[in-house]
Amino acid sequence: MTGMDPSSGSIPPGRPVGRWEDLRKRVLSAVVLVAVGGAEIWLGGPSFAALVVLLIGAMVWELATMTAPEHRLTPLALGGLAGLCLAAELWLDDPFATVLLLVPALAIALTDRRDRRLSSLYSVAIMVAGYGLVDLRATAGTPAILWLVLIVMASDVLGYFVGRIVGGPKFWPRISPKKTWSGTLAGWIGAAGVGLGFWALGHGGPGLVLLSALVALAGQMGDIWESWIKRRCGVKDASSLIPGHGGVLDRFDALILAIVAVMVLGLFFNLPLPGTVAG
Repeated sequence: MTGMDPSSGSIPPGRPVGRWEDLRKRVLSAVVLVAVGGAEIWLGGPSFAALVVLLIGAMVWELATMTAPEHRLTPLALGGLAGLCLAAELWLDDPFATVLLLVPALAIALTDRRDRRLSSLYSVAIMVAGYGLVDLRATAGTPAILWLVLIVMASDVLGYFVGRIVGGPKFWPRISPKKTWSGTLAGWIGAAGVGLGFWALGHGGPGLVLLSALVALAGQMGDIWESWIKRRCGVKDASSLIPGHGGVLDRFDALILAIVAVMVLGLFFNLPLPGTVAG
């Protein structure tokens, strides 16, 4: 059968089919992200901190753009402010400087945009996640960061494939129409498997298996939170910075709440994180 016009209902030769049509772009972008991110995680120090500052600035810019699309300069200013505040906090390394993480939220609350409270709270999560990522790399080392990133990746990848192959009931259709219970559960299992693997290799304790599943759940909530904001703003992607993935927020939304969850849990419990606890 020869290729036909898409309007006829047939798919031209060589064109990916339906639900997999974005897979090629997603894979290529993921390879680049993994290469750059992996190198920076291994290097650590100022180079890694600089990358995190850049990403956090981009996320706040995307958030500000979504919630106030009629403005052009304000989102850029807010993104730059977020990056400067995080960089200053990391450089000062003082508990009192933590207040700088709240400055972008205050600025967002004082500007004209939709959902100012929701956006301000989300910006706090973004800033805290940026600080937590750098702090975790400095205190627990490369294994802890790799564990965290692999949890988010395993949850995302298994959720993507299992959700599309198995399908089934939707997890939260009003906010995230594509997310299914089958993909969500697959994400928890994959994350637990990551924790089991690190424990088996002598990185972290047995509690890492349960912790990994809990962090995956937090990451999924981060994904849903960003989807909620996008739905309220009437946009599909946070931006078009990353081909196949949309914006930086679209790619790292799960990582934001995953890091925040680790930081909050660490305030109350002695977490069996890789790099901090002997196997």
